[in-house]
Amino acid sequence: MERRVAREFRHKVNLLIDNEAEKDYLYDVLRMYHQSMNLPVLVGDLKLVINEPSRLPLFDAIRPLIPLKHQVEYDQLTPKRSRKLKEVRLDRLHPEGLGISVRGGVEFSCGLFISQLVKGGQADNVGLQVGDEIVRINGYSISSCTHEEVINLIRTKKIVSIKVRYIGMIPVKSSADEHLKWQYVDQFVSDAGEGKGSVAGLASSGGRDSKEKKVFISLIGTKGMGCSISSGPTQKPGIFISNVKPGSLSAEVGLEVGDQIVEVNGVDFSNVDHKEAVRVLKSSRTLTISVVAGAGKELFMTEEERQREACLREQERQELMHQKRLALETNKIIKEQQEKERLRKLEISQKAAEEEERYRREIEQITAEEEKFKKEWEEDWGPKEPPKPLKTVTAEVHPAPHSKHKHVKGVAHDQLETDDMDEVIMKQDKQGFQKYLEDFDPYSMFTPEQIMGKDVRLLRIKKEGSLDLAVEGGIDSPIGKIVVSAIYEGGAADKHGGIVKGDEILAVNGKILIDSRLAEAQTTLAKAWNMGGDWIDLVIAASPPKEYDDEMTFF
Repeated sequence: MERRVAREFRHKVNLLIDNEAEKDYLYDVLRMYHQSMNLPVLVGDLKLVINEPSRLPLFDAIRPLIPLKHQVEYDQLTPKRSRKLKEVRLDRLHPEGLGISVRGGVEFSCGLFISQLVKGGQADNVGLQVGDEIVRINGYSISSCTHEEVINLIRTKKIVSIKVRYIGMIPVKSSADEHLKWQYVDQFVSDAGEGKGSVAGLASSGGRDSKEKKVFISLIGTKGMGCSISSGPTQKPGIFISNVKPGSLSAEVGLEVGDQIVEVNGVDFSNVDHKEAVRVLKSSRTLTISVVAGAGKELFMTEEERQREACLREQERQELMHQKRLALETNKIIKEQQEKERLRKLEISQKAAEEEERYRREIEQITAEEEKFKKEWEEDWGPKEPPKPLKTVTAEVHPAPHSKHKHVKGVAHDQLETDDMDEVIMKQDKQGFQKYLEDFDPYSMFTPEQIMGKDVRLLRIKKEGSLDLAVEGGIDSPIGKIVVSAIYEGGAADKHGGIVKGDEILAVNGKILIDSRLAEAQTTLAKAWNMGGDWIDLVIAASPPKEYDDEMTFF
């Protein structure tokens, strides 16, 4: 699809543009647009190469190359050409005239175009536009008519029927010898409002802006009007005042050199020759003269006035060029600022994207570490398979005799008979102390060197309230091991009764603490106590009981 559009576009360019430099310029303009996406600049640049009506179809060929989001604006900025003809009717005798100015003709190698509209006038009210090409007047084609013939054709009927089609461009030509140029309607500035004839040989067809005025002259008792008249050239037909004597009657009523006489005593001067005009002016001693002020002023300028006028125009042109340069420089500065702003936003967005990517990677790393920690936690502290049901025998614990042994809180250091030990699977006191003697051998968790000479026991303490057990020591301490430093009254350890101050803690829930530091042991105990489950398993090495002799008093 894109290749077909591009192929059709290139075919249209080759068909309408012969100059290779203009073709290259057109392609460069489109490339720059697709880089900057500045549509107003593109349309302005296109108008420099699409500079005559025959090239206007290029706007339609370029439209498919414009992104969809810009096509509506593109349609608004480019001329709206129409192949349809529009017919309107105007009253030539309307008090305010037709309300249009036209320019062109076959002598200028172009058609006839509307170059100016009187706002609120007849032509404006019926929908005519500046840039309309007149193709028929009163049913006659004017494609081969001169400017003067068209004006005469307009005057043939009271009601003028005009058929037009909108082009959006206006011909510009100062003389028949000059090369024809074209301007877009939005670039064209008409000078008809200043009372001058059209640049391309236009004649005003009436309107409020033509500066038409009437003067009344009585020649009774005078020697004459005190002025001279002349016929205009082919490109500007009409009768013009060519000289006014200072202090004369014509000067007193306000006639000036360059005024065009359009009517005298009801006689239309638009299509009379010089001889007939003189006859009409001399036919009566009382004259009512209608003139268009300054309509032919440039026809009667002296060489000095022409030079002064040319100098003024050159100054105006230089001023316009200066303003254009300032506008271009300002536009350049604005574009540079816009580019800097675009680069700044791009840099910000890139940094934001980098920061987001860094954040994402950190989150992934944290998540991975959490998963790893969770897995290790499950392996170390997760619920294990419940042990096989064991046959238990409950045995009473008898207090030790007062004379020989002291009780350690909750534990009696009475010895059981060997045969009884073999039979007992579990021994439990009233506080819930349990000692597993079958199936699981706590000695199997350690090397012989680690437990040599130690009384290793496995305790299961029920989680009720707080453990309330303090430890001290550690592998890096003088003690060299983790030992119980305190048992607080009312806590789970105190209620259990199977652990006392001085016992060494070898393992917690299967985690061996023989080579652990104090902080690690405390953390392990806390985690084991706070995790799920109703019990905590401790493997301890019971501290040897202290025996005291009976107290003796020596005197």
